[in-house]
Amino acid sequence: MSNEATELLVSACIQSLQAYPPFDRMEAEWLRFLAQRVKLAHYPKGARILARESGVARTLHILQRGRVDVLRSGGDRKLESSSLTLGPGQSFSIGALMAQRETVGAYVARDDVFCYELAAEDFFALTQKSTVFNLFCTQYIAGLLRQSQQQLQLQLAQRAAEQKTMNSPLSIIVTREPVAVAADTPVRRVVELMASQHLGSMVVVDGEQQPIGIFTLSDILKRIVLPGASLEQAIAAVMSPAPQTLPLAANAHDAALLMAMHRVRHVLAVDEGGRLRGVVSERDLFKLQGAGLRQIRHAIDAATTIAVLQHARDDVRQLALRMLSEGVGAQEITQFISTLNDAVTRRVIELNLERHDFYGIDWAWLAFGSEGRDEQTFTTDQDNGIVFICTDIMDREQTQLRFLDFAREVNDDLDKCGFPLCKGNIMASNPELCLTLEEWEEKFSQWVRTPEPLALLNATIFFDFRPLHGRFNLAHRMRLSLLRQTQGNPLFLRMLAQNALSVAPPLGRIRDFVTDGDPEHPGTIDLKKYGVRLFTDAARLFALANQVEATNTVARLKRASSLMKISADETAAVVDGFNFIQMLRLRHQHFEQEHGRSGDNLIRPDELNEVERRMLKESFRQARRLQVRLKLDYQI
Repeated sequence: MSNEATELLVSACIQSLQAYPPFDRMEAEWLRFLAQRVKLAHYPKGARILARESGVARTLHILQRGRVDVLRSGGDRKLESSSLTLGPGQSFSIGALMAQRETVGAYVARDDVFCYELAAEDFFALTQKSTVFNLFCTQYIAGLLRQSQQQLQLQLAQRAAEQKTMNSPLSIIVTREPVAVAADTPVRRVVELMASQHLGSMVVVDGEQQPIGIFTLSDILKRIVLPGASLEQAIAAVMSPAPQTLPLAANAHDAALLMAMHRVRHVLAVDEGGRLRGVVSERDLFKLQGAGLRQIRHAIDAATTIAVLQHARDDVRQLALRMLSEGVGAQEITQFISTLNDAVTRRVIELNLERHDFYGIDWAWLAFGSEGRDEQTFTTDQDNGIVFICTDIMDREQTQLRFLDFAREVNDDLDKCGFPLCKGNIMASNPELCLTLEEWEEKFSQWVRTPEPLALLNATIFFDFRPLHGRFNLAHRMRLSLLRQTQGNPLFLRMLAQNALSVAPPLGRIRDFVTDGDPEHPGTIDLKKYGVRLFTDAARLFALANQVEATNTVARLKRASSLMKISADETAAVVDGFNFIQMLRLRHQHFEQEHGRSGDNLIRPDELNEVERRMLKESFRQARRLQVRLKLDYQI
């Protein structure tokens, strides 16, 4: 072919491509580079242009004319048409090409199709040369994330809509069997029942189980304690007679109106015979209306007992579900959960400080692990410690014993509030984690100087710390000391990199995912161990190597990447991958807890839809790219 004919074809290709993004914005030099290297291929109607059985993708396809149906693969199931059809100007096989893998499904010509095809080596060369084209390709994962978030949002919005509302009848609001007593029951027995069953009120009934009175917590103070009334008298003498009742068919709006009209906080639900069937409290209606962040935070800060704080976890979970259904991102939700959990922890500490006097002592309560990173999900246990200053005039052993007594009470109360005691005893009540500032610095120094396996494991937990209460400057001094020690110890950083590489992304060469990591749960992937950890380990290492004080994974990645001259687009793709895995964890844990299970991190890839599977694979590939960088940086 003559040079003139070749130039005409190149010009025609350029003109055709310039009608579509990103080619309409590409630098002229690199658009010509592309046009000179593509080949125009024809596929008749029904032809399979690309499929899994074709093997590792070797070509970028850009539709020049015609339409292509994207068929999804269902494992051993027959291929079925998806709702996705590609038209002129659209590209496909970008994800497979960038990851050097086979495509997920199949691309079939709906009618006669003409495609520009670019070989893999030219594709990668173009991504290096053209900023616009590189951005287009790296934003591919962001596009998948948006699709997945939209689907997740719709799913959770539906579930949120199915939750109880103010239009719900009382019959579905009162799920707990009512507790009631007879009129001649001694006050002492009533108070004991209320305390043992965590009740805010007690209903008094007659022989037909019809309510004749109600006795509340506030009545104890007003009618028993202040007047000095006998605890042996019958409850009938101090109850409020003729309580407000509504039939089970009435709704929550009716109950709210009745409470407002009569200035009461409880309404009793009764059946057709007037018999007691349940109690609706002001708090029940508050939960139905959906507590907001400010309301929950105010309730936590104003709590005067641990019993009040025990309800905070349910409020946080309900608000987090609403945030998920409204499309709020995983990073914001995990920080929101951590923020409110911080508030609960601080309030528990404050309530316990009423019984402990540490006046004149500089100290701080520390959070480790996911709470230290501001990344708590619905399922979390306690990881905490104490740092304090011991002056020359203080007895170090006695001071530690005082803090340990205090910490045991705080840990027990946090357990009551829904934060289980740590099975590994990573708690402030452990003498090994209730230390002076100098002892913490020496502990860190020992781990850095002698990076044995246990020291590296400790680093992944304790180097992610954050102060929650007390003198925050002590934690800052710990951080500066840690960064000074790690900066001057390349051996420790290299060992930390090796530890980060000890777990690989669960991607298979033949199957999409490797799901046999846990023999007790075949077919699952632990998103914490094989997903989140890969990102947090790399981010921690980047932070320590580059003197970044942040503990949050996303903040570490962004700040360290800037110092390491990693492009913002590449960093954004990594962050998107991390956030997607966090989103899957949140959704899975919520659904598990909805069904009465404790909630874990084990998901089944086969139960994900096609977009989620593609996004999860891309997320794991972003983790793999982080690990490749670690291998190169530390020559592993």
